[in-house]
Amino acid sequence: MQNILVSITGTELDFDSARGMAFSLAEKGNKDTSLVAWHDGIKQKHSPCCVRCELGGRPGWEVYGENHQGRLMIIFNDRQYVFIHT
Repeated sequence: MQNILVSITGTELDFDSARGMAFSLAEKGNKDTSLVAWHDGIKQKHSPCCVRCELGGRPGWEVYGENHQGRLMIIFNDRQYVFIHT
């Protein structure tokens, strides 16, 4: 899985704005991209909500995304928001 690091400064970044930017970036390499996992570091929420919070030292949602055709992990502002796309 390829990581894309995005840093936004000078304005507040909210979840919906980050999700839209992540989709635009993912769509460049796959017009049929799907969001398979995400993490909101502000609200401490993620999807999918896994029974096991951690697998092999990595968050369960991240492992899920990688194992379900995750191609890109788009990381905003040092993991404030993370989106895994096919």
